[in-house]
Parts: sequence; structure tokens; C-alpha cells
Amino acid sequence: MAAAWVSRPASPEAVAAQLFGVLWLATATPGPWGAAATAASGGDEMLKCEDLRMGQYPLYICKNPKINDATQEPVNCTNYTAHVECFPAPNIICKDISGNETHFTGKEVGFLKPISCRNVNGYSYKVAVALSLFLGWLGADRFYLGYPALGLLKFCTVGFCGIGSLIDFILISMQIVGPSDGSSYIIDYYGTRLTRLSITNETFRKTQLYP
Repeated sequence: MAAAWVSRPASPEAVAAQLFGVLWLATATPGPWGAAATAASGGDEMLKCEDLRMGQYPLYICKNPKINDATQEPVNCTNYTAHVECFPAPNIICKDISGNETHFTGKEVGFLKPISCRNVNGYSYKVAVALSLFLGWLGADRFYLGYPALGLLKFCTVGFCGIGSLIDFILISMQIVGPSDGSSYIIDYYGTRLTRLSITNETFRKTQLYP
């Protein structure tokens, strides 16, 4: 006995799901109608490449900064800021750093991303720690960091009888005491760096929940 198949009309939900799938495929497919980055206001003005959202360029598309061997900081670090080249994903259309509307293939530079860097002035962290450890009782660490008065005082008192030398070694090792000119230590780019956190009026304070 043969089974008879009766065709039923598709439900409205199924039709809507199929239509949504077709629209999504059309917008996701690369091509002239693909990913064109336009501004949200009306779609007339072309979006700048630096305003692209994270999903419009891969996470690791920005190059690593070129490091200066002498300072161990990014090259062209000015006012605590350096820039690295970033490449929009293929088939993205946006304004590049020159203001030109460009259809990117993934190999062109779209914008320069600012990254933070430190101001260094020739003071080595390794040298400061070594001087504090071996010659701190003579005040060599303070002389090196630009504190001649404290260095002379430590020299005359033999490091405050050793107590001042120990305290200075701890403070310099923890990077609490730095160069007198306010600059940062020269530390290997992937070395041990400590960042001081501070609380300001803009710091988010989570509400305390008491049991």
C-alpha cells in the first residue's frame, strides 16, 4: 500500500524564517552590495576607517608597535602616545587616513591606532636596582637617580646605618622611587612593569552589599 504524501502550505513563521535567511545571505556575501561602511545618519556620508566597529576588522589586524632598542618604548612616542598601523577587513569601504574613499582588500592601511607609551630619559631600572643592592650604603642609587642631597646624606651616614639602604632598595625595586625628573625607568618591553592605580572622581564604585 503506497503512502500518499499530501503537500501542506508553509506556515507564516517558516516563510519569514526563509526570507530572513535570504536577506542575511545577501548582506553577508562579499560583492558590490556587501560590506560598505556608511554613517548611521542617513547612509550618505562615508564612515571613517578609525570609526569602524570591532566586528569590521579582525582583532589582531593592527601591527605590533616597532620598539626602540635604546628606550624600549614604541618608536615616535610623543606625549605618552604612539601609533600603529591598522588594516580594515576585505570588502570594507571607508575613508582612509588621507580622507579618500577606499575599497579595502585587507592589505591597505586604513587608520593609525593610538597606543599609550612611557616617557623615558635614560635611567635604567636594572642599573638602579643593582646600585641600590650593592652600593646603596654609599648613596650611589640616589646619585644615579638624580637625588644628590640624599645620596650625600646616605654616604656620610653609611646608608643611615644600613636601614636607609634597605628601605631604598625596597622602594626602588617596587618602582615607587623613580628618576628625579619624573620620567620612567627603561624596562624591557615585556619586562616587569608596575602600573600605579589611583581612584578619581570618574572611578566606578560598585555598591557594597552587606549580608
